[in-house]
Parts: sequence; structure tokens; C-alpha cells
Amino acid sequence: MATAIVILHILVCILIIAMVLLQTGKGAAIGSTFGGGGSQALFGSSGPTSLLTKITAACAIIFMVTSIYLTILSKQAGTDSIMSSTPAVSTPATEAAEPAATGETEKTEPVK
Repeated sequence: MATAIVILHILVCILIIAMVLLQTGKGAAIGSTFGGGGSQALFGSSGPTSLLTKITAACAIIFMVTSIYLTILSKQAGTDSIMSSTPAVSTPATEAAEPAATGETEKTEPVK
């Protein structure tokens, strides 16, 4: 079930990006005053804005619902670790390493 929700979430994300990129900006209205309005005849007289706005709103609602659902699923998963089932291993203490030779000879006291 969670996999289906993740796939739906990713598809809706891609669809939202596409819908936002297809929408015209606010500055595009000035182009229609100089004869650029004829290119939107495919969507009718109101243009694609109402259709794309409705699709974008529906995608946004689906995106929010899937986001909340995935958040709830991740919270219920808990904080289990893959290492919790592994038994603890105690390592023996290692002896101190021999001091590195520095080229100096060791000073010894004379034996009395």
C-alpha cells in the first residue's frame, strides 16, 4: 500500500510541475492585444487557464493528502534499527603499542 502511495505521490509531483509550466504568466496578456490571442482557440474563448487551474488545484490537493499520509506512515514505522537484532560483541582490550623508534638510544642507569 505504501509503495502505491509513493508512486502516486511521484506522479502527482511530475504532473504539478507540468501544469505549472504550461500555464501562462500574468505578463502574457499584453501579447493578446497585438493579435496573439488567436493561438488559444483550442481551449475555447476563455483559454486554457480555467482548465489548467482546475487540474493544478486537483493535483495540489492530491499532493497534500499523499504527503500527510506518507508522514503518518513514516511516524508509525518507529525507530527500529537493523543493528538491534545483532548481539553485542565485546572486544578485548588491546595492549599499548610499542613506542616508535626515534633513533635515540635508551638511557639506562648503571647497575650497582
